[in-house]
Amino acid sequence: MIFIITILREERKMSNTAKDIQLPTGNPVTRLLDKLFGKSTATLSTKVTRPFWVLVEKEISDQVRSWRFIILLAIIALTTMGSLYTALTNIGDALKSVTDPEKAYVFLKLFTYSDGTLPSFIVFVSFLGPLLGIGLGFDAVNSEQNNGTLSRLLAQPIHRDYIINAKFISSLIVISFLFFALGFLFLGIGMIAIGLIPTPEEFVRIVMFLFMNIIYVGFWLNLSIFLSVRFKQPATSALTGISVWIFFSIFYSMIVNLIMKAIASPALLINPAYQIYLERIKLALMRFAPNILFSEATSTLMIPSVRSLGPLTMEQLSGAIPGPLPLGQSLLLVWPHITALIAASAVCFVLAYVPFMRREVRSR
Repeated sequence: MIFIITILREERKMSNTAKDIQLPTGNPVTRLLDKLFGKSTATLSTKVTRPFWVLVEKEISDQVRSWRFIILLAIIALTTMGSLYTALTNIGDALKSVTDPEKAYVFLKLFTYSDGTLPSFIVFVSFLGPLLGIGLGFDAVNSEQNNGTLSRLLAQPIHRDYIINAKFISSLIVISFLFFALGFLFLGIGMIAIGLIPTPEEFVRIVMFLFMNIIYVGFWLNLSIFLSVRFKQPATSALTGISVWIFFSIFYSMIVNLIMKAIASPALLINPAYQIYLERIKLALMRFAPNILFSEATSTLMIPSVRSLGPLTMEQLSGAIPGPLPLGQSLLLVWPHITALIAASAVCFVLAYVPFMRREVRSR
């Protein structure tokens, strides 16, 4: 934190002095520099890193060097390699079916196939992604305030919103680099092992899948930042974030099933229209959980044979030819899920941003 304060002071001095440094026009040195660089050097401007990016760089440095990030990175990397090994050893069995409409999407099966011993890559991301987001943001604000560095930082000539924005942007950059590095490593090892290259559609689907991972983990990151603003102790915010994750992962589906069992009428269950009606209500309730939105979106992107995310009648299925869904149609199916996750992430960020801007911070 002392490093950040020193950089901010030097930035202010340099920005004030850079305006007064000018080279005289007509000077032989000036003309020589003009010929070398192809532009006027009459005014010497000093490039100064803005305070916001100083904060972002320092936050990235602190996060990458922290033990919790190293531990989370090791866990995610090991699970990624385990799922990749399982998919590569069983890729032949996955492609044996002659009637498989996804037989041409070999690289997508690397991310989705599992023989039961280890879950697939998309399942691991759905399970471990929230831990990464919570781990990077649960002490973003309250640890600074407890250590007494937040008041010293706010005493500098910077905007207050730079701090919370830098916390979020730096964590999102780290998450983006992590998932793209793992995804392309996954793809590169698969290319070496299989001896094929992915088709353009496969590559775009994989890139969109990686973007979905970033959006999903970004939601949990914003939630943990909000908890770090709401609670004074980092342990309290961490336990609350983990409790929310466990609730949506385990207990929320149980609660929805109890609700559906309570409102269902046994006398009307023989009616197919009533069953579809109940299934749509259940699906609407389940989609309040971010992990359900993420699972449906990633399944649609990475499994092209998924043609619908809701209940279908026999009349709708009659005459339908099994086949993969085009990329554009898959994106249309998952667009509401992407919008919902981005909106939920924005709501969590606003809930953290407004109290932080209004909070009175005093020195210890």
